[in-house]
This record gives sequence, C-alpha cells and structure tokens, in this order.
Amino acid sequence: MPTSEALIPIDVPLSSAGAPLPHVFADEGRLLIAYIVDSPDPSFDGTNPRSFSSVADDQSIAILTADPYLAFQFGPPNDEVISGHRLYGLGLRPYSAFEVLNSSWIASFEKANRVHPSHRPELFSGYRHMILTFHDSTLEFIAEGFSVSLHQGAVLATLLEAVGRR
Repeated sequence: MPTSEALIPIDVPLSSAGAPLPHVFADEGRLLIAYIVDSPDPSFDGTNPRSFSSVADDQSIAILTADPYLAFQFGPPNDEVISGHRLYGLGLRPYSAFEVLNSSWIASFEKANRVHPSHRPELFSGYRHMILTFHDSTLEFIAEGFSVSLHQGAVLATLLEAVGRR
C-alpha cells in the first residue's frame, strides 16, 4: 500500500507577500527561480501603496537553482484560491515553501517510465518534490536538490545574470 503524501516546510527565504514577482528560467538541464524576498520596510505605514517592478534595482532577490531537475509547473492557484490545491488539506499555505514527501507526482513519472526497457524504479528514488506558493501563482518542481543564493538588485536582471553563469 503506497504511503500517503505529506508536507514538510523547507528553509528558503520567504517571498514578499505583496509582489514577489517570481521569474522562471528553464532549459532541459537547469531550473532557476528568482523572486523578491520579504523584507519589511519599517518606514512603510501602510497608507501609500508601494509599487514593485521587475526592473527596480533595489530589491532583495532570492534565486533557487535546481541543476538538474526533472519537471516543473508554474501558474495557478494564487493565494486567494490555494484552498483548491490538492495538497491544501495537508497544510499547503500561501507565501510558503514545502517538500512533498511520498509525492504522487514523482510516482507518476516513475510509472510512465516503466515502458522503457532499461527502467529501474530506483532511478526516481533520489528526487524531491518542492512547492513554493506566491501571491499570484504556485511553482512546483522535482529535482534531486537545489541551492539558494541571495542578491540585491532587480529580479529580472539578477535572474538573467544567474542564467549567464554556468
């Protein structure tokens, strides 16, 4: 009998709850996710909404790099409908990051790969399923692991600079 999925929090910088502006770069080998980190401004009194831009160069930016990765998906649900996500009942919440233990998504890739003549289930045993929930989107990815780096600058420029590094 398969073991049930479970969520455990992962230690990554918290995304801005207002406008994290996540950006994603992926090719067949590498996945990079850049977003604005939650960094409260003590001078902000809540009366004048602040606007954020992917080209504003004074942001704290986190970049998660998975190299290699197996798969990713990016899009809905946003924070207003996160309760519709299949893992919400296990503790999935907005503005958070989790690892999915006993992932059915990883299991589906292993099952689909069984048609390959050289298939071995253990090829999938080292993969981890991660979920990052942002204000307007959710990102899930499967990789053996990932690294995190912090930067100061514009989210888009910082991501493009990281893409250029190999």
